[in-house]
Amino acid sequence: MSGSRRPLGQWMLISLVIGNIIGSGVFVLPAALAPYGAASLVGWGISLGGALMLALVYARLAELIPDHGGAYAYARTAFGDRVGFVVAWSYWVCVWSANAAIAVAFAGSLGSVWPAATLTPLRGALCALGALWLCTAINLAGVREAGRTAIVLTVLKLLPLVVFGLVGLGWVHREAFEPFNPSGLPLMSVASSVAALTLWAFLGLETATVPTGVVKNPQRTVPRATLAGVTVAGLATMLACTVVIGMLPADVLRTSPAPMVEAATRVWGDAAGIAMGVVATVSCFGALNGWVLLQAQTTLAAAQDGLFPALFARLDRRGTPWFGLLVSSILASVLIGSNYSRTLVALFTFTILLSTAATLVPYLVTVLAWWRIDATARKWRRWIAAGALAFSLWALVGTGAETLMWGAVLLLAGLPVYLWQRRAA
Repeated sequence: MSGSRRPLGQWMLISLVIGNIIGSGVFVLPAALAPYGAASLVGWGISLGGALMLALVYARLAELIPDHGGAYAYARTAFGDRVGFVVAWSYWVCVWSANAAIAVAFAGSLGSVWPAATLTPLRGALCALGALWLCTAINLAGVREAGRTAIVLTVLKLLPLVVFGLVGLGWVHREAFEPFNPSGLPLMSVASSVAALTLWAFLGLETATVPTGVVKNPQRTVPRATLAGVTVAGLATMLACTVVIGMLPADVLRTSPAPMVEAATRVWGDAAGIAMGVVATVSCFGALNGWVLLQAQTTLAAAQDGLFPALFARLDRRGTPWFGLLVSSILASVLIGSNYSRTLVALFTFTILLSTAATLVPYLVTVLAWWRIDATARKWRRWIAAGALAFSLWALVGTGAETLMWGAVLLLAGLPVYLWQRRAA
Protein backbone atom coordinates (compact mmCIF):
# COMPACT_ATOMS: atom_id res chain seq x y z
CA MET A 1 0.00 0.00 0.00
CA SER A 2 1.41 3.40 -0.96
CA GLY A 3 2.28 6.11 1.54
CA SER A 4 -0.79 8.10 0.55
CA ARG A 5 -2.95 5.12 1.47
CA ARG A 6 -1.20 4.78 4.86
CA PRO A 7 -2.39 7.95 6.60
CA LEU A 8 -1.56 7.00 10.21
CA GLY A 9 1.89 8.15 11.34
CA GLN A 10 3.76 7.82 14.65
CA TRP A 11 2.02 10.60 16.57
CA MET A 12 -1.42 9.68 15.29
CA LEU A 13 -0.88 6.08 16.38
CA ILE A 14 0.46 7.02 19.84
CA SER A 15 -2.54 9.32 20.24
CA LEU A 16 -4.89 6.48 19.30
CA VAL A 17 -3.30 4.15 21.86
CA ILE A 18 -3.40 6.74 24.66
CA GLY A 19 -6.84 7.93 23.61
CA ASN A 20 -8.29 4.41 23.52
CA ILE A 21 -6.88 3.55 26.95
CA ILE A 22 -7.75 6.86 28.61
CA GLY A 23 -11.43 7.01 27.92
CA SER A 24 -14.32 6.28 30.18
CA GLY A 25 -12.58 4.06 32.73
CA VAL A 26 -10.55 6.70 34.49
CA PHE A 27 -13.64 8.88 35.08
CA VAL A 28 -16.22 6.24 35.99
CA LEU A 29 -14.17 3.29 37.27
CA PRO A 30 -13.62 4.65 40.83
CA ALA A 31 -17.34 4.09 41.51
CA ALA A 32 -17.06 0.42 40.52
CA LEU A 33 -13.96 0.04 42.73
CA ALA A 34 -15.51 1.74 45.79
CA PRO A 35 -16.59 -1.50 47.54
CA TYR A 36 -12.96 -2.64 47.69
CA GLY A 37 -11.40 0.48 49.21
CA ALA A 38 -7.60 0.66 49.44
CA ALA A 39 -7.38 -3.06 48.64
CA SER A 40 -8.11 -2.05 45.04
CA LEU A 41 -4.52 -0.77 44.83
CA VAL A 42 -3.34 -4.39 44.79
CA GLY A 43 -5.49 -5.09 41.74
CA TRP A 44 -4.31 -1.88 40.09
CA GLY A 45 -0.68 -2.88 40.49
CA ILE A 46 -1.30 -6.32 39.04
CA SER A 47 -3.26 -4.87 36.10
CA LEU A 48 -0.54 -2.33 35.28
CA GLY A 49 2.14 -5.02 35.38
CA GLY A 50 0.04 -7.41 33.31
CA ALA A 51 -0.80 -4.72 30.75
CA LEU A 52 2.87 -3.84 30.30
CA MET A 53 3.76 -7.51 29.78
CA LEU A 54 0.99 -7.88 27.21
CA ALA A 55 2.14 -4.69 25.50
CA LEU A 56 5.66 -6.11 25.18
CA VAL A 57 4.26 -9.31 23.61
CA TYR A 58 2.16 -7.31 21.12
CA ALA A 59 5.10 -5.03 20.31
CA ARG A 60 7.35 -8.00 19.55
CA LEU A 61 4.74 -9.68 17.36
CA ALA A 62 4.19 -6.41 15.47
CA GLU A 63 7.89 -6.51 14.53
CA LEU A 64 7.69 -10.13 13.40
CA ILE A 65 4.28 -10.03 11.64
CA PRO A 66 3.31 -6.58 10.35
CA ASP A 67 -0.03 -7.90 9.08
CA HIS A 68 -3.36 -6.14 9.22
CA GLY A 69 -5.61 -7.23 12.10
CA GLY A 70 -3.40 -7.47 15.19
CA ALA A 71 -4.29 -10.48 17.37
CA TYR A 72 -6.27 -12.05 14.52
CA ALA A 73 -3.22 -12.03 12.24
CA TYR A 74 -0.99 -13.52 14.94
CA ALA A 75 -3.50 -16.27 15.79
CA ARG A 76 -4.08 -17.17 12.14
CA THR A 77 -0.33 -17.30 11.43
CA ALA A 78 0.35 -19.54 14.42
CA PHE A 79 -2.72 -21.77 14.52
CA GLY A 80 -4.61 -21.48 11.23
CA ASP A 81 -8.00 -20.22 10.07
CA ARG A 82 -10.18 -21.76 12.80
CA VAL A 83 -8.38 -20.14 15.71
CA GLY A 84 -7.92 -16.98 13.68
CA PHE A 85 -11.68 -16.72 13.24
CA VAL A 86 -12.34 -17.26 16.97
CA VAL A 87 -9.93 -14.46 17.85
CA ALA A 88 -11.30 -12.09 15.20
CA TRP A 89 -14.88 -12.74 16.29
CA SER A 90 -14.09 -12.42 20.00
CA TYR A 91 -12.16 -9.19 19.53
CA TRP A 92 -14.92 -7.77 17.37
CA VAL A 93 -17.42 -8.52 20.16
CA CYS A 94 -15.04 -6.81 22.58
CA VAL A 95 -14.83 -3.68 20.43
CA TRP A 96 -18.51 -3.05 19.80
CA SER A 97 -19.47 -3.89 23.40
CA ALA A 98 -16.68 -1.56 24.56
CA ASN A 99 -18.18 1.15 22.39
CA ALA A 100 -21.50 0.67 24.15
CA ALA A 101 -19.75 1.10 27.53
CA ILE A 102 -17.81 4.18 26.43
CA ALA A 103 -20.95 5.76 24.99
CA VAL A 104 -22.74 5.16 28.32
CA ALA A 105 -19.81 6.75 30.16
CA PHE A 106 -20.01 9.72 27.79
CA ALA A 107 -23.65 10.16 28.76
CA GLY A 108 -22.74 10.03 32.46
CA SER A 109 -20.04 12.67 32.00
CA LEU A 110 -22.32 14.89 29.96
CA GLY A 111 -24.97 14.56 32.66
CA SER A 112 -22.56 15.98 35.24
CA VAL A 113 -22.29 19.15 33.14
CA TRP A 114 -25.84 19.21 31.79
CA PRO A 115 -28.07 17.23 34.22
CA ALA A 116 -31.18 17.52 32.07
CA ALA A 117 -29.50 15.42 29.36
CA THR A 118 -29.53 12.29 31.55
CA LEU A 119 -32.42 13.06 33.87
CA THR A 120 -34.09 9.73 32.97
CA PRO A 121 -32.59 6.41 31.80
CA LEU A 122 -34.15 6.96 28.37
CA ARG A 123 -32.48 10.35 27.97
CA GLY A 124 -29.16 8.86 29.05
CA ALA A 125 -29.47 6.12 26.45
CA LEU A 126 -30.32 8.65 23.73
CA CYS A 127 -27.23 10.72 24.62
CA ALA A 128 -25.08 7.59 24.43
CA LEU A 129 -26.53 6.67 21.04
CA GLY A 130 -26.02 10.21 19.73
CA ALA A 131 -22.31 10.13 20.62
CA LEU A 132 -21.86 6.67 19.10
CA TRP A 133 -23.36 7.66 15.76
CA LEU A 134 -21.53 10.99 15.62
CA CYS A 135 -18.23 9.10 15.94
CA THR A 136 -19.44 6.66 13.29
CA ALA A 137 -20.00 9.62 10.95
CA ILE A 138 -16.49 10.94 11.65
CA ASN A 139 -14.97 7.58 10.78
CA LEU A 140 -17.04 7.32 7.63
CA ALA A 141 -15.29 10.53 6.54
CA GLY A 142 -11.98 8.60 6.45
CA VAL A 143 -9.14 7.15 8.57
CA ARG A 144 -7.00 10.29 8.32
CA GLU A 145 -9.81 12.43 9.73
CA ALA A 146 -10.28 9.98 12.63
CA GLY A 147 -6.52 10.07 13.31
CA ARG A 148 -6.37 13.86 13.35
CA THR A 149 -9.34 13.98 15.69
CA ALA A 150 -7.54 11.51 17.99
CA ILE A 151 -4.47 13.78 18.33
CA VAL A 152 -6.53 16.83 19.31
CA LEU A 153 -8.77 15.00 21.77
CA THR A 154 -5.87 13.09 23.38
CA VAL A 155 -4.03 16.33 24.18
CA LEU A 156 -7.22 17.91 25.54
CA LYS A 157 -7.78 15.08 28.03
CA LEU A 158 -4.27 13.89 28.95
CA LEU A 159 -2.92 17.18 30.26
CA PRO A 160 -5.90 18.02 32.56
CA LEU A 161 -5.93 14.43 33.84
CA VAL A 162 -2.26 14.52 34.86
CA VAL A 163 -2.70 17.92 36.50
CA PHE A 164 -5.76 16.68 38.42
CA GLY A 165 -3.91 13.60 39.65
CA LEU A 166 -0.86 15.52 40.87
CA VAL A 167 -2.76 18.41 42.47
CA GLY A 168 -5.41 16.09 43.94
CA LEU A 169 -2.75 14.23 45.95
CA GLY A 170 -2.82 17.14 48.39
CA TRP A 171 -6.51 16.52 49.18
CA VAL A 172 -6.37 12.75 49.68
CA HIS A 173 -7.40 11.87 53.26
CA ARG A 174 -6.29 8.72 55.02
CA GLU A 175 -9.79 7.91 56.34
CA ALA A 176 -10.94 7.19 52.79
CA PHE A 177 -8.69 4.13 52.74
CA GLU A 178 -9.90 2.74 56.07
CA PRO A 179 -10.69 -0.04 56.50
CA PHE A 180 -8.17 -1.36 54.01
CA ASN A 181 -10.54 -4.03 52.69
CA PRO A 182 -14.16 -3.02 53.42
CA SER A 183 -15.56 -5.85 51.28
CA GLY A 184 -14.49 -8.46 53.83
CA LEU A 185 -13.50 -10.85 51.03
CA PRO A 186 -10.10 -12.60 50.92
CA LEU A 187 -7.45 -10.27 49.54
CA MET A 188 -6.65 -12.48 46.55
CA SER A 189 -10.35 -12.65 45.67
CA VAL A 190 -10.54 -8.85 45.85
CA ALA A 191 -7.39 -8.51 43.76
CA SER A 192 -8.83 -10.84 41.10
CA SER A 193 -12.13 -8.94 40.90
CA VAL A 194 -10.36 -5.58 40.85
CA ALA A 195 -7.93 -6.74 38.19
CA ALA A 196 -10.87 -7.74 35.95
CA LEU A 197 -12.39 -4.27 36.40
CA THR A 198 -9.16 -2.29 36.11
CA LEU A 199 -8.07 -4.24 33.05
CA TRP A 200 -10.88 -2.32 31.34
CA ALA A 201 -8.79 0.82 31.92
CA PHE A 202 -5.97 -0.78 29.92
CA LEU A 203 -8.03 -2.21 27.06
CA GLY A 204 -6.68 -0.58 23.95
CA LEU A 205 -3.06 -1.59 24.61
CA GLU A 206 -3.31 -3.54 21.34
CA THR A 207 -4.78 -0.61 19.40
CA ALA A 208 -1.69 0.09 17.29
CA THR A 209 -1.52 -3.51 16.00
CA VAL A 210 -5.02 -3.57 14.50
CA PRO A 211 -4.96 -0.96 11.68
CA THR A 212 -1.41 -1.75 10.46
CA GLY A 213 -2.63 -1.77 6.88
CA VAL A 214 -3.07 2.01 7.08
CA VAL A 215 0.04 2.75 9.22
CA LYS A 216 3.27 4.20 7.85
CA ASN A 217 6.29 1.93 8.41
CA PRO A 218 4.35 -0.41 10.74
CA GLN A 219 7.32 -2.55 11.86
CA ARG A 220 8.83 0.48 13.63
CA THR A 221 5.80 2.65 14.27
CA VAL A 222 3.53 0.02 15.85
CA PRO A 223 5.90 -1.28 18.59
CA ARG A 224 6.92 2.25 19.60
CA ALA A 225 3.34 3.47 19.75
CA THR A 226 2.27 0.41 21.78
CA LEU A 227 4.91 0.72 24.50
CA ALA A 228 4.82 4.53 24.73
CA GLY A 229 1.03 4.69 24.78
CA VAL A 230 0.52 1.98 27.42
CA THR A 231 3.16 3.43 29.76
CA VAL A 232 1.87 7.01 29.64
CA ALA A 233 -1.81 6.13 29.76
CA GLY A 234 -1.41 3.44 32.43
CA LEU A 235 0.43 5.63 34.91
CA ALA A 236 -1.91 8.60 34.38
CA THR A 237 -5.01 6.43 34.80
CA MET A 238 -3.82 4.67 37.95
CA LEU A 239 -2.82 7.97 39.58
CA ALA A 240 -6.11 9.73 38.84
CA CYS A 241 -8.36 6.83 39.94
CA THR A 242 -6.48 6.35 43.22
CA VAL A 243 -6.69 10.07 43.99
CA VAL A 244 -10.47 10.08 43.45
CA ILE A 245 -10.95 7.15 45.85
CA GLY A 246 -8.95 9.07 48.44
CA MET A 247 -10.96 12.28 48.02
CA LEU A 248 -14.55 11.04 48.30
CA PRO A 249 -16.52 9.27 51.05
CA ALA A 250 -17.22 5.63 50.17
CA ASP A 251 -21.02 6.01 50.20
CA VAL A 252 -20.84 8.92 47.75
CA LEU A 253 -18.31 7.15 45.54
CA ARG A 254 -20.41 3.99 45.12
CA THR A 255 -23.42 5.78 43.60
CA SER A 256 -21.76 8.58 41.62
CA PRO A 257 -22.03 8.27 37.82
CA ALA A 258 -19.12 10.75 37.50
CA PRO A 259 -16.91 10.40 40.62
CA MET A 260 -14.02 12.50 39.34
CA VAL A 261 -16.37 15.39 38.67
CA GLU A 262 -17.87 14.90 42.13
CA ALA A 263 -14.41 15.03 43.71
CA ALA A 264 -13.42 18.21 41.87
CA THR A 265 -16.70 19.90 42.85
CA ARG A 266 -16.39 19.05 46.55
CA VAL A 267 -12.79 20.21 46.83
CA TRP A 268 -12.48 23.14 44.43
CA GLY A 269 -16.06 24.25 43.79
CA ASP A 270 -18.69 24.13 41.08
CA ALA A 271 -16.51 25.71 38.41
CA ALA A 272 -13.84 23.03 38.85
CA GLY A 273 -16.51 20.33 38.73
CA ILE A 274 -17.92 21.68 35.49
CA ALA A 275 -14.42 21.93 33.99
CA MET A 276 -13.66 18.33 34.95
CA GLY A 277 -17.02 17.27 33.55
CA VAL A 278 -16.09 18.85 30.23
CA VAL A 279 -12.72 17.06 30.27
CA ALA A 280 -14.41 13.74 31.05
CA THR A 281 -16.93 14.26 28.26
CA VAL A 282 -14.16 15.09 25.77
CA SER A 283 -12.15 12.09 26.97
CA CYS A 284 -15.02 9.65 26.49
CA PHE A 285 -15.79 11.07 23.08
CA GLY A 286 -12.14 10.79 22.04
CA ALA A 287 -11.95 7.16 23.16
CA LEU A 288 -15.21 6.38 21.40
CA ASN A 289 -13.83 7.88 18.20
CA GLY A 290 -10.74 5.66 18.37
CA TRP A 291 -12.63 2.48 19.22
CA VAL A 292 -15.15 3.08 16.44
CA LEU A 293 -12.18 3.20 14.05
CA LEU A 294 -11.03 -0.20 15.36
CA GLN A 295 -14.43 -1.87 15.00
CA ALA A 296 -14.27 -1.66 11.21
CA GLN A 297 -10.56 -2.44 10.89
CA THR A 298 -11.02 -5.58 13.02
CA THR A 299 -13.48 -7.21 10.64
CA LEU A 300 -11.74 -5.94 7.49
CA ALA A 301 -8.69 -8.20 7.84
CA ALA A 302 -10.77 -11.33 8.52
CA ALA A 303 -13.09 -10.55 5.60
CA GLN A 304 -10.15 -10.06 3.23
CA ASP A 305 -8.97 -13.56 4.18
CA GLY A 306 -12.43 -15.04 3.57
CA LEU A 307 -13.25 -15.76 7.23
CA PHE A 308 -15.87 -13.02 7.55
CA PRO A 309 -18.55 -12.25 4.95
CA ALA A 310 -17.17 -10.37 1.95
CA LEU A 311 -19.37 -7.35 2.72
CA PHE A 312 -17.06 -6.51 5.65
CA ALA A 313 -14.18 -6.05 3.18
CA ARG A 314 -15.98 -3.48 1.03
CA LEU A 315 -14.31 -0.07 1.01
CA ASP A 316 -15.80 3.24 -0.01
CA ARG A 317 -13.92 5.82 -2.09
CA ARG A 318 -12.15 7.07 1.07
CA GLY A 319 -10.86 3.58 1.88
CA THR A 320 -13.26 3.11 4.81
CA PRO A 321 -14.78 -0.36 5.44
CA TRP A 322 -18.24 1.15 5.75
CA PHE A 323 -20.28 -2.04 6.14
CA GLY A 324 -18.33 -3.28 9.17
CA LEU A 325 -18.48 0.19 10.66
CA LEU A 326 -22.27 0.40 10.40
CA VAL A 327 -23.01 -3.18 11.54
CA SER A 328 -20.78 -2.75 14.60
CA SER A 329 -22.45 0.52 15.59
CA ILE A 330 -25.88 -1.07 15.18
CA LEU A 331 -24.90 -3.92 17.54
CA ALA A 332 -23.53 -1.46 20.11
CA SER A 333 -26.78 0.49 19.84
CA VAL A 334 -28.80 -2.67 20.51
CA LEU A 335 -26.71 -3.38 23.63
CA ILE A 336 -27.32 0.15 24.92
CA GLY A 337 -31.03 0.04 24.12
CA SER A 338 -31.65 -3.38 25.64
CA ASN A 339 -30.12 -2.33 28.97
CA TYR A 340 -31.10 1.33 29.19
CA SER A 341 -33.35 0.76 32.22
CA ARG A 342 -30.28 0.04 34.40
CA THR A 343 -28.57 2.90 36.20
CA LEU A 344 -25.59 4.33 34.32
CA VAL A 345 -23.14 2.87 36.84
CA ALA A 346 -24.74 -0.60 36.70
CA LEU A 347 -24.92 -0.54 32.90
CA PHE A 348 -21.31 0.61 32.65
CA THR A 349 -20.07 -2.11 35.04
CA PHE A 350 -21.91 -4.86 33.14
CA THR A 351 -20.68 -3.74 29.71
CA ILE A 352 -17.04 -3.33 30.75
CA LEU A 353 -16.95 -6.82 32.25
CA LEU A 354 -18.52 -8.24 29.08
CA SER A 355 -16.01 -6.40 26.90
CA THR A 356 -13.09 -7.42 29.11
CA ALA A 357 -14.08 -11.10 29.02
CA ALA A 358 -14.34 -10.95 25.23
CA THR A 359 -10.90 -9.39 24.76
CA LEU A 360 -9.11 -11.76 27.15
CA VAL A 361 -9.55 -14.57 24.61
CA PRO A 362 -7.48 -12.69 21.99
CA TYR A 363 -4.95 -11.78 24.68
CA LEU A 364 -4.55 -15.43 25.68
CA VAL A 365 -4.24 -16.67 22.12
CA THR A 366 -1.81 -13.88 21.22
CA VAL A 367 0.58 -14.93 23.98
CA LEU A 368 0.32 -18.58 22.90
CA ALA A 369 0.90 -17.51 19.29
CA TRP A 370 4.06 -15.70 20.36
CA TRP A 371 5.41 -18.92 21.92
CA ARG A 372 4.98 -20.69 18.57
CA ILE A 373 6.12 -17.89 16.26
CA ASP A 374 9.13 -16.60 18.21
CA ALA A 375 10.58 -19.98 19.10
CA THR A 376 14.16 -18.70 19.43
CA ALA A 377 13.31 -15.82 21.78
CA ARG A 378 15.58 -14.92 24.67
CA LYS A 379 14.79 -16.20 28.14
CA TRP A 380 13.69 -12.82 29.50
CA ARG A 381 11.09 -12.53 26.72
CA ARG A 382 9.76 -15.96 27.65
CA TRP A 383 9.38 -14.93 31.29
CA ILE A 384 7.42 -11.86 30.19
CA ALA A 385 5.16 -13.98 27.99
CA ALA A 386 4.58 -16.43 30.84
CA GLY A 387 3.59 -13.55 33.12
CA ALA A 388 1.23 -12.14 30.48
CA LEU A 389 -0.40 -15.56 30.06
CA ALA A 390 -0.88 -16.03 33.81
CA PHE A 391 -2.32 -12.54 34.16
CA SER A 392 -4.81 -13.05 31.32
CA LEU A 393 -6.07 -16.33 32.78
CA TRP A 394 -6.39 -14.84 36.24
CA ALA A 395 -8.27 -11.77 35.01
CA LEU A 396 -10.60 -13.96 32.93
CA VAL A 397 -11.66 -15.86 36.05
CA GLY A 398 -12.14 -12.56 37.87
CA THR A 399 -14.80 -11.34 35.44
CA GLY A 400 -17.35 -13.60 37.16
CA ALA A 401 -19.74 -16.37 36.13
CA GLU A 402 -22.46 -14.15 34.60
CA THR A 403 -20.01 -12.30 32.39
CA LEU A 404 -18.29 -15.50 31.29
CA MET A 405 -21.69 -16.98 30.40
CA TRP A 406 -22.63 -14.00 28.22
CA GLY A 407 -19.17 -13.98 26.67
CA ALA A 408 -19.53 -17.68 25.79
CA VAL A 409 -22.96 -17.04 24.25
CA LEU A 410 -21.62 -14.24 22.07
CA LEU A 411 -18.62 -16.36 21.07
CA LEU A 412 -20.86 -19.29 20.08
CA ALA A 413 -22.98 -16.89 18.03
CA GLY A 414 -20.06 -16.69 15.62
CA LEU A 415 -20.15 -20.43 14.87
CA PRO A 416 -22.86 -20.19 12.16
CA VAL A 417 -20.87 -17.41 10.46
CA TYR A 418 -17.72 -19.53 10.43
CA LEU A 419 -19.55 -22.60 9.11
CA TRP A 420 -21.25 -20.52 6.41
CA GLN A 421 -17.93 -19.04 5.27
CA ARG A 422 -16.30 -22.47 5.19
CA ARG A 423 -19.21 -23.82 3.15
CA ALA A 424 -18.96 -20.90 0.74
CA ALA A 425 -15.21 -21.43 0.40
